[in-house]
Amino acid sequence: MNNEQTYLELCKEVLNKGSVKGDRTGTGTYSLFGYQMRFDLQEGFPLLTTKRIPFRLIVSELLWFIKGDTNIRYLLEHNNNIWNEWAFQSYIESSEYEGPDMTDFGRRSQQDEEFKASYDKEMAAFKEKVLHDDSFCERFGDLGSVYGKQWRAWETTRGDTIDQLKDVIYNIKHNPDSRRHIVTAWNPEDVPSNMALPPCHMMFQFYVADGKLSCQLYQRSADIFLGVPFNIASYALLTHLIAKECGLEVGEFVHTLGDAHIYSNHIEQIEKQLSRTPKESPELLLNKEIESLFDFEVGDIKLEGYDPHPGIKAPVAV
Repeated sequence: MNNEQTYLELCKEVLNKGSVKGDRTGTGTYSLFGYQMRFDLQEGFPLLTTKRIPFRLIVSELLWFIKGDTNIRYLLEHNNNIWNEWAFQSYIESSEYEGPDMTDFGRRSQQDEEFKASYDKEMAAFKEKVLHDDSFCERFGDLGSVYGKQWRAWETTRGDTIDQLKDVIYNIKHNPDSRRHIVTAWNPEDVPSNMALPPCHMMFQFYVADGKLSCQLYQRSADIFLGVPFNIASYALLTHLIAKECGLEVGEFVHTLGDAHIYSNHIEQIEKQLSRTPKESPELLLNKEIESLFDFEVGDIKLEGYDPHPGIKAPVAV
């Protein structure tokens, strides 16, 4: 089974055997608990071809995590809008917001054309303020202690911070056989009070054998149609970047899912994707002059040979 077929089998399994469950967003899902996929990173980069996946968004988001950033300004500067809704929601619920009622904006903007036009106008104004008003950006562009903060500056009870990402790279280099190459984003103290969205891809572990670096991710909540293709590519890319710094080849990306679900309003899109034949996986090209994970910029990471089927749009459950 090739890398993409592994993902498509997950889709089929949930469609055929998933339980009907409610969820936080009120959308409804078909869900399975506990599922694992394995991707051989030697067989090409695992970016789906049965629908176009915007690789630039994956790159800029991952570099945002790596930098330890938690403010959406960096993403907006790279034309990346995938975290906007959570920051926007915080703004429209604040006392500073004076625009039209945006209650339940996630679903209403998909169902009511007049509301959608109003929503788009307010979102555009919000983005402009985040980009150009430093004070506003600081108050409303920040998402709290999400991934980058936990990866790069985990706060301890002693009042100092732990750079988990730097530590894990150091340990891969100096003690490759360790079973403690772990980074976690799940901070129980911050989850209920200081995160716009609790981490879905919450813990990952590296493994070194035969000169190859492998990575296993545990993802507590997995939006199969929209989120999981991003997560596969993002952690495959992270594995390539860390392997490069550590002088290793890439091995496997192992993706372990907790609640693996297809939203009820994504069924038609999933079925359309399953009707398509996968194409050849692309090749990842990294700037050979960059040695450190922390020095990569968006332009240093490229794909060659990516020729996917057209994209398939679907609403985001916020």
